[in-house]
Amino acid sequence: MSADRAPNTLRRFFGRPNDDRGKTLAVALLVALGCGLLVSTAAVALRPIQAANIEAARARQMLAMLESVPGMSQILAASEVELWVVDLDTGTVDREIDAAGFDQAAEAADPERSTALSRSEDLAGLGRRENRALVHVLTEPDGAIALVVLPVRGTGYQSTIRAYLALEGDLSTVAAFTVYEQGETAGLGSRVAERAWQAQWPGKEIFADGSVAFDVVPSGASGPYEVDGISGATVTSYAVADMLLFWMGERGFGPFLEILKAGDTR
Repeated sequence: MSADRAPNTLRRFFGRPNDDRGKTLAVALLVALGCGLLVSTAAVALRPIQAANIEAARARQMLAMLESVPGMSQILAASEVELWVVDLDTGTVDREIDAAGFDQAAEAADPERSTALSRSEDLAGLGRRENRALVHVLTEPDGAIALVVLPVRGTGYQSTIRAYLALEGDLSTVAAFTVYEQGETAGLGSRVAERAWQAQWPGKEIFADGSVAFDVVPSGASGPYEVDGISGATVTSYAVADMLLFWMGERGFGPFLEILKAGDTR
């Protein structure tokens, strides 16, 4: 069709009666296509902003969690919060990535940016693990690490449990643990998100002689490496224990924590 015939064709089309069925269907199709294109474009353009807003909201929740721990407010007041993108395979910090816009959920969902886990190593029931993770690090004015906040998750009884684990500067003592997302059984497993249960965690130890020693026991927790499980929610309790065992191990944040202990964060 020549260029001069196209406008004539359009004028004839739009000149048809408004009650013409063909015209009505065509206009509806054009409007639907236009709206679909607009929504898709907006979704793609706003995705980094949405991810940043979600992470900012979680960071606020994390800081509120820490502020509720006795004696922690002084540490927070004297510390600077930094965001680091950590390569989970090597434990190194990727300084070339804008941590403020990093979308860890997208990393985990992308086969090219995540790693399939074998049954023997997939203690947290993830299936795939992202290759990089976003970590919050609180540093003191002299550069010493005051706190490291690690995002951890695992499959519970009927949902994915997502939480933050805050470690003190020795990288073994728990400063706080908070669950920010879960869908466990109401009144049972859902208690994993209650402050009363999480209040057991501060002061507990994760490592003993370089190995993960922390555990969630059915009842009667004693010593620095145990917390009581949730009564009536055995599967959820075990899931939390397995989640910590995975993320503190060599397929999780283990290599990163070893590098921090050595004082090298390159």
